[in-house]
Amino acid sequence: MIPPQTLFRSLSLALGLLALEPAYADWTDALESRIERIDQDTPGKIGVYVKRLDDGKSLNYEADRLWYLGSAVKLPIALAVLQEVEAGSHRLNESLTLQDTDKIDGSGNVVWQKTGTRYTLDQLLKKMLMESDNTAANMLVRAIGEDTVNRRARDYLGSRGFKQITNFTQVRYEVYRELHPDASKLTNIQMVEVAGAPMGAERVTAFRRALSLEPGELKATSMDDAYNRYYAKEMNAVTLTAYGDMLEKLVTGKVLKQPQHLTALYKNMKYDSYDAYRLEAGLPRTVRFIHKTGTQHERACHAGVINPQDNGRNAIVVVACAEEMDESKVAAKAFEQVGRAITQTMLAEQTSRK
Repeated sequence: MIPPQTLFRSLSLALGLLALEPAYADWTDALESRIERIDQDTPGKIGVYVKRLDDGKSLNYEADRLWYLGSAVKLPIALAVLQEVEAGSHRLNESLTLQDTDKIDGSGNVVWQKTGTRYTLDQLLKKMLMESDNTAANMLVRAIGEDTVNRRARDYLGSRGFKQITNFTQVRYEVYRELHPDASKLTNIQMVEVAGAPMGAERVTAFRRALSLEPGELKATSMDDAYNRYYAKEMNAVTLTAYGDMLEKLVTGKVLKQPQHLTALYKNMKYDSYDAYRLEAGLPRTVRFIHKTGTQHERACHAGVINPQDNGRNAIVVVACAEEMDESKVAAKAFEQVGRAITQTMLAEQTSRK
């Protein structure tokens, strides 16, 4: 028979351990608690949507409001292009010629290529997704039409999940018009030159000089103000639940019908690589992760699917966005912490192999 004092000490120890680690009903409660702490410790705001496809349970943390996507909008653009290919309206080996009106600043090197350079749709898809090339994205939107992009996107994002997707030239025009309405007179090459100035007062000065404007003629006096006015228009913004629904439809075969297109898309979404960046930096190396990031002034997103193989049977959809913070280091740290929280609450069996 166990002595009473031994039972008492064991019970006291067990109760003490329980007090140190709160008991959670399931992974959603545990994950939400961790995300709340990350949000509290991070400047600005974060939103997170996570869904397990094996049991259908999901976590919604500020996920039903609109968040600006940045380059994460390139995935719905890619899906629209591939759907048009599957419908027979376009071909992946179809050639498109680079125009001056396609060129815009941002990631990628297509902007620096000679006007008249030709690319296939397949090449542009790779550049848009793997290098996040803005000019390649502009060319693809031009190829199928912005109306087609938005019509297709409504099929998998839902009519209430977003308002409008535009090309990246339009993004720049909308931001600069908040400084002065004459921004519409800027050529694409002029906007590329303006973007060569550091973000902040120097960018505003470069903009003024491009249009021969005096400081007193500006509607907004800072790039912060111009971007905030643009974000308020809610263009290129979606709810995280809508974006998550799109990812779920993608991996369960409800968006693309031809397996070779899905395989190529997964490769372009870095299925075969590990970048140790943002969400992925907090995930085990043993998991597969298709994903797309987005970054713009004080805005960042990272969205993807953990283990999308096998028609998403054991997949986990993850969408995270941040605002009102440094879009590079601070957002990257927050997203890494979200990835680590997912690992701790949903992928515990794989952490030992990380």
